[in-house]
Amino acid sequence: MSSDGAARTEGDSWDLASSVGATATMVAASRALASRDPDPLLDDRFAEPLVRAVGHPFFTRMLDGDIPLDDADVPLTARQRCEQMAVRTRFFDNFFLAATESGIRQVVILAAGLDARAYRLQWPEGTVVFEVDQPEVILFKDTTLAQIGAEPTAERRAVGVDLRDDWPTALRDNFFDTAAPTAWIAEGLLPYLPPDAQDRLLDNITALSAPGSRLATENITDMRVFTDERARALRSGWQKHGLDFDVADLVWVGERRQAGEHLAGTGWTVTQHPTEDLYAENGFALPDHELLAEFRRTISYLSAELG
Repeated sequence: MSSDGAARTEGDSWDLASSVGATATMVAASRALASRDPDPLLDDRFAEPLVRAVGHPFFTRMLDGDIPLDDADVPLTARQRCEQMAVRTRFFDNFFLAATESGIRQVVILAAGLDARAYRLQWPEGTVVFEVDQPEVILFKDTTLAQIGAEPTAERRAVGVDLRDDWPTALRDNFFDTAAPTAWIAEGLLPYLPPDAQDRLLDNITALSAPGSRLATENITDMRVFTDERARALRSGWQKHGLDFDVADLVWVGERRQAGEHLAGTGWTVTQHPTEDLYAENGFALPDHELLAEFRRTISYLSAELG
């Protein structure tokens, strides 16, 4: 599916420069900006070369400084955008660090996209990191990172499979140990899944998880926050500079069960992490804007442990 603004359909396709795949490039571009001097909030030195290799014109121009990040039409300054990405990235980084400190040595990154945690985090000896994504995405990242001489900091096992297919079998075929506790993340994934596919994904995680396993993801109480006309209007600031998709066209709208509620009903102990708390932990001030406040009320982070 090309990035032509069309709504999602069952069985649609994409790459890292189109449709929902381009959101992975968008996140990596934000991580690249947040990793720049003189005051870097992150240390993701792999994000920029990955984004440039994708070659999406808008994000390349963003990294080149040709897109005005302090835009009067957008309620976030360039610095606030970096802080927003730092809050998100640090949450999942710290989740993995805490999980491995507790003794977990098996990690799974679902819909890994351009995530470079297998290369940039300091994993304890013996850690195995599984990255699950479409075969073309896996191949692209493998090739790009090899070209710049990047080496994973753990044993990395790339599993090329579409999450709409039988990914649990593909994971087991790559020597995933169902008897070992696992740390899972599904970062920025659930809104792009149909409601039944979200529940199925969470149930598959549960079925594959030994007691003591942990999971981190987002919890969304109302999908309409993505498609609100005010949100569309704010995002149009980037579209006038050439961004050729709108997140509202890529998420699956409609009623869905909250991830935290679903997990709690299948044996997980769930902890909610409100955005306000994460901003405070990082020493950042919350941006003052009505719509952004609505996003904070609607979308939070969660961690869970299987009893």
